Amino acid sequence: MSGHSKWHNIKLKKGKVDAQRGALFTKLSKEIILAAKSGSPDPEANYRLKIAVEKAREFNMPFENIKRAIARASGQSGEREIEEIRYEGYGPHGLAVVLDAATDNRNRTAGEVRFLFSRHGGTLGESGSVAWMFDPVGVLEIEPAGKSEDAFMESALADGVEDIEFEPELAIVYTDAARLAGVRDALRAATAKISDAYLGMRPKTKLELQGAQLSEALAFLEALDEHEDSQRVFSNLDLSHVSAEALA
Repeated sequence: MSGHSKWHNIKLKKGKVDAQRGALFTKLSKEIILAAKSGSPDPEANYRLKIAVEKAREFNMPFENIKRAIARASGQSGEREIEEIRYEGYGPHGLAVVLDAATDNRNRTAGEVRFLFSRHGGTLGESGSVAWMFDPVGVLEIEPAGKSEDAFMESALADGVEDIEFEPELAIVYTDAARLAGVRDALRAATAKISDAYLGMRPKTKLELQGAQLSEALAFLEALDEHEDSQRVFSNLDLSHVSAEALA
């Protein structure tokens, strides 16, 4: 049984609710800004930006919002610059966490993230303090669209795929980080419904928690994920033994 896909499936459902409140639009706008800053402002010439724009459109973000985000990346809007920051540390019960954030106020975000770690019994560490426990990977989130696990596995075995976690509503395909774009294009050509593609962090070993400890770890991850500057949260929490219903 998979674990990462269960967590992302719950986040996906929550995200659709967040979009109605505008919270998800803020996160998507920041990803567009960061993507545009990393290369060309033309989505066709900037793969990361193309993915960010496509995801924004999937969540029905108005095109004007997308244009404003791209303009902000070039400094044309006059607003404060958005920068990308990675935080690392330990959550409750030894949980290792990597948080990718996007902020226009580094000091404010650092203070708030440190508070979240402390409030949940964790400790914010220095750069590299837990990153060594993870491998950089390409991540594709794919909707199986009614396919059985065997049928999905067969259709997703493209060159460059390293592992697959399957859940009926959302599957996770891991790739070599350098081959993410190629695998995505290959799977898209095979008519896979790709809901997201990004460079992520996968734990080398996982931490299994149960009962109250599991609940506390999940509450901590949820708090990080809901922070306004949070873009992605990676942890070594093992959810393979937990039912999807228990995470809802």
